[in-house]
Amino acid sequence: MLESCRNAQERWGGVHQLIDRWLTERHELIEAFSSLTSQDADDTTTTPLQFCQILVDYVSAGHFEVYEQLIKEAESFNDQRALELAKQIYPRLEAITSQALKFNDRVDNGDLREHGLTTALAIMGQQLHERFELEDCLIEVLHNAHRDQAMAEKA
Repeated sequence: MLESCRNAQERWGGVHQLIDRWLTERHELIEAFSSLTSQDADDTTTTPLQFCQILVDYVSAGHFEVYEQLIKEAESFNDQRALELAKQIYPRLEAITSQALKFNDRVDNGDLREHGLTTALAIMGQQLHERFELEDCLIEVLHNAHRDQAMAEKA
């Protein structure tokens, strides 16, 4: 996961400040996840509650800032292909967000104990990996496709 995050930052870093900040938050989320799922539990520097805070911040930024901005950009360029892709991907992103929020609630309520936490984290890790791939696809199609056009319009 961490490697794909680095690749995304290399591809899109510096293109748009909002995306840059969000990719940095993604990196922090991955580091927190890795710390929490570390084989050596004594070296874990992240608690489940800390991970959940980072997780909720990340998914919220996606839904309330980044996705909205990407859609607006595609609309401004009347990019029907990109808008159709977003329409196909967005329901899956919403489903993963819902699962992340349920995970957060379970941690907050103390429903996950040591054994339950390990299983829930494994599932959350798979969902986050899928989410990152879907988000990268949205960034590629909804943002990068218009980068040259946007720069030409500014010139």
